[in-house]
Amino acid sequence: MRIGKVAERAGVSVRALRYYEEQGLVIADRSPSGHRQYPESAVERVKFIQLLYAAGLTSKAILQILPFLDTLVATPQMTRRLTDERARIRGKIDALTRAHDRLEELIRLAAEYENSPATCSASADVAASHTSPPRH
Repeated sequence: MRIGKVAERAGVSVRALRYYEEQGLVIADRSPSGHRQYPESAVERVKFIQLLYAAGLTSKAILQILPFLDTLVATPQMTRRLTDERARIRGKIDALTRAHDRLEELIRLAAEYENSPATCSASADVAASHTSPPRH
């Protein structure tokens, strides 16, 4: 499959695909005319790479994980790496969940007080200090 087709089906740019190849994350054969030729499996591999990037993994970390995907042979070091990455991602999910829940609470409070005639004195004081010239 040509580079443009893989990029289109995987939802990435051709430039990203070339970068992944430079990093050793995907491998392409070359046609006699020099064009990159990718196997069908490259589409799912690129989607997986994108998923790992979105989760915060670096190219180096992804490169260490991909051999297991290719061979299904794990070393103790590979298993540790996968476990560590899972724990790191879980920590990020937990932090994002806490932030989400706090925002949800604030949105609920904002909706509750949205039409209230009262204003927070601290907010009013801050707003006044930014719009009024200093008094002597």
